[in-house]
Amino acid sequence: MEPIEVAAGTALVGAMAGAGWPVARAEVVAFWRRVRPAEADDAATELAEVRAEVLAARQAGDPALERTLADTWQQRLRTLVQGDPTLAADLRNLVDQHLVPALSADERARITGRPPGGDSGPS
Repeated sequence: MEPIEVAAGTALVGAMAGAGWPVARAEVVAFWRRVRPAEADDAATELAEVRAEVLAARQAGDPALERTLADTWQQRLRTLVQGDPTLAADLRNLVDQHLVPALSADERARITGRPPGGDSGPS
């Protein structure tokens, strides 16, 4: 799996628990609509369902469930962009501009490799 797919799935699931999720969600759905228009509505529905699971996992203190959800989305995103370098670049843009900014400082540091309080701009 490519690093961008890992970062994207992890950032996507992390963003679901943040206040910036509505904007991030809209951008993810727009990306899906550009890549696979026939699947975009289903992806939007699944994002809502997974967000509920992420919020429940956080409330219960269950990082293993959150990791499993991130793994699932990493694989889904891999399938979506597999073999198309242009789509991988578009996915990187989505991560940098919309998902990473929606994360908490600690999660942002984990995704970007920069310490909290460091440069919070796109990687």
